[in-house]
Amino acid sequence: MRNHIKKYGIMGGTFDPIHVGHLVIAEEIRCKFKLDKVIFIPAGNPPHKDFSKITSGDHRYQMTLLATISNPFFDVSSIELDKKGVTYTIDTIIELKKCCKDKAEFYFITGADSLLELSTWKNVDQLLNMCKFVAATRPGFQMSKIETKVKELESKYNQGIYTISVPALQISSTDIRNRIKEGDSVKYLLPESVESYIIKHKLYLENVAKGCL
Repeated sequence: MRNHIKKYGIMGGTFDPIHVGHLVIAEEIRCKFKLDKVIFIPAGNPPHKDFSKITSGDHRYQMTLLATISNPFFDVSSIELDKKGVTYTIDTIIELKKCCKDKAEFYFITGADSLLELSTWKNVDQLLNMCKFVAATRPGFQMSKIETKVKELESKYNQGIYTISVPALQISSTDIRNRIKEGDSVKYLLPESVESYIIKHKLYLENVAKGCL
């Protein structure tokens, strides 16, 4: 009998903080593609972010654990946080492949807008050959723009890219951080356990007003 090849979703991001939008996307894609697991990987030192403005890796890792612990199909890996220097997606995928001894399929989950800059990623041709890309659309995004980009990428790299629409959740980590700074409520935008963690550790509270958080 042929051994079952595991199918893993890779959900990368700074998760600063993780919110329900991330969880909905991961669960929707897990079900649609019949994935065995979705592995959340908090970013280490990504080349496209100002690392000095990102919350510490330990806080982001703990919040991701709290947000995903109730779903047995979700795991969290510190693979990028454990590395020194700039972290690249291709290096992470290569390391994961080695751990699985190539007996697994990887589905890299990203936002549709990230595809617009995919050509600038390190060794993108190798990356597209090693894992399938699944781009989740967000509310208000121009589908015509992403469809054109997908066709361009598929033609250039001879690899298929999936796009999927998820329930309309217009939530972003940036908006959550700003709401906390302004003293606005973030209830129901992220799991209660993550909200409690933020309160306990006084994250994102620069110039916060009294009240809602």
